[in-house]
Amino acid sequence: MSVLKIREYPDPILRQKSKPVEKWEKDLHKLIDDMMDTLNAVPGLGLTAVQIGVPVSLFIYDENLSGEGPSRNYYVLINPEIVSQEGEIKGEEGCLSIPYYRDTVVRSSVVRVKGFNREGGGVDITAEGLLARVFQHEIDHINGVLFIDRLSSLKRGLFLRKMRKRERQLNAEFSGRV
Repeated sequence: MSVLKIREYPDPILRQKSKPVEKWEKDLHKLIDDMMDTLNAVPGLGLTAVQIGVPVSLFIYDENLSGEGPSRNYYVLINPEIVSQEGEIKGEEGCLSIPYYRDTVVRSSVVRVKGFNREGGGVDITAEGLLARVFQHEIDHINGVLFIDRLSSLKRGLFLRKMRKRERQLNAEFSGRV
């Protein structure tokens, strides 16, 4: 098992729509194990395969919603889809693929998600609150959507300016080392 590199914005793979998982093979289980090792190494609640450069429709999440510590209890959702949603709630989000940035995003307060577990069995989960937010965030990743896409155009513009400024700073630091 391995800790894998998490792809960061603006890596184009993050905008790619993931393909459905069709075969539950050894490689799939290794990918899931590597994703668990990777999520263990960072402070996050969920991780999609596309975030580590494998555009297949699956994510793992920490059911305890702790995002830290050895008490993590991971679950896997393969080929997930939101089949119903209701309500609306605002809350702060961040993303492992967009480090150093958090903002308020409006999401559904309750979602019902269907998919498959690690063994290929059907899963039907109704989630609310933070778990509903995590499901929506990760399913967005599977569809090539980032949480910044859910911001107003004004906030998205501020984010892009911050990213350009950060890029200039990193380039200046790099130039100073050469």
